[in-house]
Amino acid sequence: MKKWGFLLLLLICLFVTFIYKGSFESKSDIPNIEVQKDDQHENHNTEDRSASDNSQQTNITEEQINQGNLLLVNNEHPVQQESIKSDVVDLSMHNELTQGYVLLGNENYMSKSLAHKFSEMVAGAGKDGLHNFALTSGFRSFEEQNILYEQMGSDRALPPGYSEHNLGLSLDVGSTQMKMEDAPEGEWIAKNAWKYGFVLRYPEDKTDITGIQYEPWHIRYVGMPHSAIMKEKGFVLEEYLDYLKEKKKVSAKVEGENYTISYYPVSENMTIILPKNHEYEISGDNMNGVIVTIYE
Repeated sequence: MKKWGFLLLLLICLFVTFIYKGSFESKSDIPNIEVQKDDQHENHNTEDRSASDNSQQTNITEEQINQGNLLLVNNEHPVQQESIKSDVVDLSMHNELTQGYVLLGNENYMSKSLAHKFSEMVAGAGKDGLHNFALTSGFRSFEEQNILYEQMGSDRALPPGYSEHNLGLSLDVGSTQMKMEDAPEGEWIAKNAWKYGFVLRYPEDKTDITGIQYEPWHIRYVGMPHSAIMKEKGFVLEEYLDYLKEKKKVSAKVEGENYTISYYPVSENMTIILPKNHEYEISGDNMNGVIVTIYE
């Protein structure tokens, strides 16, 4: 009898442990990332075999290296003209895009698609009780960047063409109450921005990699699932692109959604095979390759 009692107690303990673990994992803010071996990239040029019923061929051009949300812009990789977002608008003329935050300064421009993403993030922060966000700078033309560079010098500004603000995918976000490094808004962004496709571009512990001093106000849009992987692994964009080049193919599951990310070095007359009936995005890296993200 004692033996059966002991076994029953053991089963109950195992059941409780299983339930607790499942509950903990479901509340985790860290995405489940699974790395897969490269099994399909032996030939990046035109595929010899025809696409099957479940796949399709897509041509990749060299121009695509300089287009998309994952472009690396830094001291070594400047913004190309074809890289600049084409839907930049004056936010002062679009009140519907500035709900939940204020504009600081006389001129504030932003990609319209990026403005929608930023509004979603600000709304998410509002649900957590934060309502003091301010936009201090969005898109800048090369001319504006040159003026800023001449006024502030090379220690505090980048020359025209070498700033992410010239690309149209970055924002400087502040608090109306205090400096961003001390503000709860800054803390919230560092913890939660990835959920909306944004990353803190210049964190304090990565200055040796980015070449830029700590900027708690500067966020960059890269999109899902890239922001989730970068958050989970503690990568800045330079590290993330190197990681994709090394792995060639990465599988990620974020909030129940499955993604496959593949890196391809671009060559002339290049064709890749993609599955049919799946959404996908193609982004260049502003160097020599493209990243294909398939939404499973």
